[in-house]
Amino acid sequence: MENTRAAKTISLLWFGSILTAGCVFLIQVILAHNLEPDDFGTFYSALATISLLISLAGFGVSQYWLKVFGKEGRPAVRWLSSSFRFTGISTVVVILLLVIWAVFGPHDSLMTTILLILAVCILGQIVTDFVNTKLQLEERYIAFFILQLLPQLMRLLWVAIFIYVASTITIQLAASFYAAISLIFFIVGIYLLFRMHKGIFLPKGHYVIEPPPHVSSLNKPGIFQVAVQSWPFGMARLFYLIYLQSDIILLKYMAGGEVAGIYNVAFSVMAAIFLLPNVVQTFLLPKMHRWANHDRDKFDQVYQQGPLVMFAIGIIAMALIWVLAPWAIPFLFGNPYKPAVEILFILAISAPIFFVASSIEVTLVTQDNIKKKVKIIGAAAVINVCLNIAFIPIYGAVGAAVATVFCNSFLLLFYYLESLKVSK
Repeated sequence: MENTRAAKTISLLWFGSILTAGCVFLIQVILAHNLEPDDFGTFYSALATISLLISLAGFGVSQYWLKVFGKEGRPAVRWLSSSFRFTGISTVVVILLLVIWAVFGPHDSLMTTILLILAVCILGQIVTDFVNTKLQLEERYIAFFILQLLPQLMRLLWVAIFIYVASTITIQLAASFYAAISLIFFIVGIYLLFRMHKGIFLPKGHYVIEPPPHVSSLNKPGIFQVAVQSWPFGMARLFYLIYLQSDIILLKYMAGGEVAGIYNVAFSVMAAIFLLPNVVQTFLLPKMHRWANHDRDKFDQVYQQGPLVMFAIGIIAMALIWVLAPWAIPFLFGNPYKPAVEILFILAISAPIFFVASSIEVTLVTQDNIKKKVKIIGAAAVINVCLNIAFIPIYGAVGAAVATVFCNSFLLLFYYLESLKVSK
């Protein structure tokens, strides 16, 4: 019964993620057909930059919530007030850094404008991250699914309707649509977090009536304590995004917007493929934090069985990409993006590697193991940036793809070696 319920929940989250990714994918297809490749690359390299900066706002606090609630149970609400204050301060700092980079960075006026417009997305995404964690803890997966889907669905509708009416769109308008939707969900998210702060919050599977003895007398932590506890999660996310998205940013500055746009087409396909392991992590993380502290047999069972299942699915995904890419990419994006097929063939090798790595990775965010993950993902990020700097001037987007596959393999190897120590 428990396995059936888990399968249904994962299927729901996967379906929601597919719909969300479908919206994102359609937006990219529409923009690819209505923007010049150079503008298309500029837009998505700007979005990648924003994603990196979002990881600094809050700096891992929402991910730390999963750990602390898994350990303390319901009394972990004591962390909420300081978490919100710390996030507010860090978000202001991050937006200031973005403005400085936009104005004084080594890019043209168009990139400056797009970065400044998209700054609003930092507010929307950081609040959404907190609400998503709240819904994970409450196991309200339908609400989680809706919150994932709605922003992208609204952006798709706005872009599609505008192009239908006006027959064209500019990169500035596309950025404005993204920013406007982010502002809407920032306001909605603030309201939901305010209710959470006022006690309208009931995490599932946690202590509700009587707190466990080890947390019954703990005081509310300060901002400094929040920063000390959350920084490994923030660093892990930052390094992950650097390792994942630095390719697009470096291609923009080292090879031009057109090359970045072509690479982004291949990258967007892989991002859609990687939805399944991300969905499984979304479902498992709150439970793995609990099982690591209170049900070690269940924790070990998931660790042993997960990688085998994910490897099989990853092999199937890789084969499908190799078969479908040659006709799907030109059909969906147009002939100017046909060079993305070669890049996608290379990136597809990462599918089984990434699937297995994501399954093993879950064990490295529980208890005090996150610092081990930080070291591994940090090394992968540095290696990825160095390889891109070395390869892009010579091989262009193909070099960036090879660097990605190498770094995925690096992650899998060291995640596995470290997880052997954790599982003992």
